[in-house]
Amino acid sequence: MTNTNLRGFTQAVRTLLTTPSQFLPHLTVPTFTHLPENIGPSLVQSQQTPPTTEKNTTKSPVIRALVLDKDNTLCPPKTTTFPPQILTKLEHLRKSSTSPFNQQTSPSSILIVSNRAGSHPRYDTEVHSLESSLEYLQIPVFRLPAGIEKKPFCGEAVVDWFRERGVVERADEIAVVGDRLGTDVIMASMMGAWSVWCRDGVYEGVEPGKGRPGMNMLERMEMLLEKYLRESRGLCAPPPKGWNYSS
Repeated sequence: MTNTNLRGFTQAVRTLLTTPSQFLPHLTVPTFTHLPENIGPSLVQSQQTPPTTEKNTTKSPVIRALVLDKDNTLCPPKTTTFPPQILTKLEHLRKSSTSPFNQQTSPSSILIVSNRAGSHPRYDTEVHSLESSLEYLQIPVFRLPAGIEKKPFCGEAVVDWFRERGVVERADEIAVVGDRLGTDVIMASMMGAWSVWCRDGVYEGVEPGKGRPGMNMLERMEMLLEKYLRESRGLCAPPPKGWNYSS
């Protein structure tokens, strides 16, 4: 059964035509395993911020919550199988005493938001499998509320989920981590959060610029557009709405 997202595709095209910088991530990592534990400084250092003459004049965001994509970010597409290195990374984020996402000090700080699992009852088996595998880490799957569209349009509902649990006050305390520019990165921009692009999905050791195995046409187009906007147009992702790099 197909899982189309025509309106999401239309939103991606509209973004490219009107505000193309919002198609770009704030931070690019090869895979989820390369995500920094303290992500805030990396989000700032990766941007082309205005030069300053004084030290420490650029503040870093405080990231209190992570939104994680499933397919090709945590698991191979259309599966609920976690590669060992991905599980190791999740365990570190949840168990490290220095992690802001430690399950003892911040139990509701990580949420899986997928356009499969949690988006429709037909994927309930995936939800149960994911939550069973991650029960010991207390990582839940977001259930799309009735009347709310899936990524990139569910960002406000995701922010509300974290707010209701006392994790964040503002959307710019959230980082959205995923492999798709047209859904994950654009959702982060629409909701006022920071974005992290897992360029190579779940595949380690991919040669930069070559693309990961099994990429479809849209994914290849996204990679080419990202390079064009960044290298040829000189664009970079704008900060979330209301955020100011100055301290």
